[in-house]
Amino acid sequence: MVAQRLDGKVCAAEVEKDLLSRISACVENGVQPHLAVVIVGDDPASHVYVKSKVKACERLGIRSTHVGLPAASTEDDVRKIIGSLNEQDDLHGILVQSPLPSHMDEESLTDLIDPMKDVDGFHPQNLGRLVQGRMDGMLPCTPSGVMRMLSWAGIETEGKTAVILGRSRIVGMPQSLLLGSKGVDSTVTVAHSRTKDTAELCANADIIIAAVGRPEMVTEEWVKEGAVVVDVGINRVDDSSRERGWRLAGDVHPDVAKKASWLSPVPGGVGPMTIAMLMENTVRAAEQSIES
Repeated sequence: MVAQRLDGKVCAAEVEKDLLSRISACVENGVQPHLAVVIVGDDPASHVYVKSKVKACERLGIRSTHVGLPAASTEDDVRKIIGSLNEQDDLHGILVQSPLPSHMDEESLTDLIDPMKDVDGFHPQNLGRLVQGRMDGMLPCTPSGVMRMLSWAGIETEGKTAVILGRSRIVGMPQSLLLGSKGVDSTVTVAHSRTKDTAELCANADIIIAAVGRPEMVTEEWVKEGAVVVDVGINRVDDSSRERGWRLAGDVHPDVAKKASWLSPVPGGVGPMTIAMLMENTVRAAEQSIES
């Protein structure tokens, strides 16, 4: 068996195509969807991510505002900016790019964002709705992007066993809630650093979602024949054979493609979907502002 490609680029392109008519409808109602991205410091990877988000806004006709702050900024500086953005009626989405400098409390800053503008889906109010099984809040972009990819590929989830590697509030825990929700109906196990026999758990799973940040941790032996494997990880690893001296690697070893029925690539898998779902959340927030 050679795994079929869970192609995030193709799926994201379809999401964006569907958004165009919704954006046009917003504009006809006098509202242009508007996203503000706040970035603190000079982390190269973060700036690449922000650039990708700004480009997606440009493609779709979403207005974007970029707020860049030096690494030496105080947490109070960021608090004031979030407060100001919350008050802007023509602004529908606020995103604070992670990671923040170590002297800042990322969760407390996220809590300050208006839940209606929390397009990352990390505010306690939005995560709380998800715990209740409600999908009417802003859904976290990466987990909802994974769900959209599974649906796009026609992958059956009802009654399937799913193992999620990682329990972060950004991916692992919300992913478990989405996979176990009514209508999706998977039986979900969340594995983490204290889990025993993780490889055995994975070897019995129909669906594996890897989101731990450990390069190529999931090997061929961990995967049963025909399993669906989604690789959320993106890691920079040394590689002297490359001119630049490094390469990108996921949390899943490439040899898993020999046994899986579907496998998402890195890059080109979950990454494009995360940005697509951010755009969708921004449009959704704009639509809600028209309805309110």
